[in-house]
Amino acid sequence: MSLFNKQNKAALSNPLNLDHPILVQVLGICSALAVTSQLKPAIVMGLAVTIITAFSNVIISIIRNTIPNRIRIVVQLVVVAALVTIVSQILKAFAYDVSVQLSVYVGLIITNCILMGRLEAFAMTNKPWPSFLDGIGNGLGYAYILVIVGAVRELLGRGTLLGFQIIPDFCYTAGYMNNSMMTMPAMALIILGCVIWVHRAYFYKEEK
Repeated sequence: MSLFNKQNKAALSNPLNLDHPILVQVLGICSALAVTSQLKPAIVMGLAVTIITAFSNVIISIIRNTIPNRIRIVVQLVVVAALVTIVSQILKAFAYDVSVQLSVYVGLIITNCILMGRLEAFAMTNKPWPSFLDGIGNGLGYAYILVIVGAVRELLGRGTLLGFQIIPDFCYTAGYMNNSMMTMPAMALIILGCVIWVHRAYFYKEEK
């Protein structure tokens, strides 16, 4: 059996466009709004969710036939909590400044509806490899939206990307001012709404 047959390719690619967790299913937008004031924490959060979603999918898929149905949610939460704790400790050890910026939102990955939804809807009924691809696809789909929103907010709100000044000094000398509203959560909602609108207008055809 091919590792990248039609079903496996769909598990990886659909969450990036046609079945996008944020743009189509409108899931996980709370953290998408909370951690996108700058690009760096948005990238780190996206990578963390991708890693945790992929490996929690694999673990649950491996043990799915041994999990009693009445406690399956508890088991899923335990697996996710263990992975979140590991990722949180790694961030504190190697990227402490980003860990501080992300604050409690790394811990709240445990309750991320994208992650829990994939465990329940996909990993519980599929083998480990397709489950891994599904986790990667949904994680990357979530991550690139965070990167888009974080980049726009940091560029227009601070004139920088990843802390490096992008808008040159002569623009400020000529009268340009950073839009401080971009650093507010409300602007994240507006930008995300615009991205959803563009996606649905040009890429996603809803069934009629």
